[in-house]
Amino acid sequence: MEHDARGLAGELDDARVALERFATPETAEKLERIADRLAGALASGGKVLACGNGGSSADAMHFCEELTGRFRDDRPPIAAIACTDPGHITCTANDYGFEHVFSRWVHALGREGDVLIVLSTSGNSRNILRAVDAAKETGLVVICLLGKGGGVLKGLGDHEIIAPGETSDRIQELHMLALHALVLGIERRLSDDG
Repeated sequence: MEHDARGLAGELDDARVALERFATPETAEKLERIADRLAGALASGGKVLACGNGGSSADAMHFCEELTGRFRDDRPPIAAIACTDPGHITCTANDYGFEHVFSRWVHALGREGDVLIVLSTSGNSRNILRAVDAAKETGLVVICLLGKGGGVLKGLGDHEIIAPGETSDRIQELHMLALHALVLGIERRLSDDG
């Protein structure tokens, strides 16, 4: 087994470099626009749907629980659902194929005026691509959090954030930073409207 000569300090250094590449005024401006869009949809009675595979699924779930539960301070719950139900995922994968697990869920739960957030570190997941197609057919706003240059999903969303990084873990760390920033941005906007 090969070991990086830099040890675990090298991991921290890689994370620092990725964060420096990500934490730019351009990224901040994109996050502000996305937060505006999310808060506008929520204020109009819409909801947020979020999905991803593997660690990105866990990130989608974490994002949604921050909205339905709480983030830093008490406030009313915010409508958000992550596609993490094993019953739905295994039934759909078994009966239709894994590439349909998110698109069928979007068709079932998405309504015009809702927002779909998709997370894909590669930007090439077929089930995420189908979810984006389903969201467009249904009239949802699509926000893509991607990595590795964006893959085939690049340019398909209404908004996108492409995280730098060579590995999925580094990209997911930046996606979670973006998601936490969006929760804060949504809360502030909804509080200002109240």
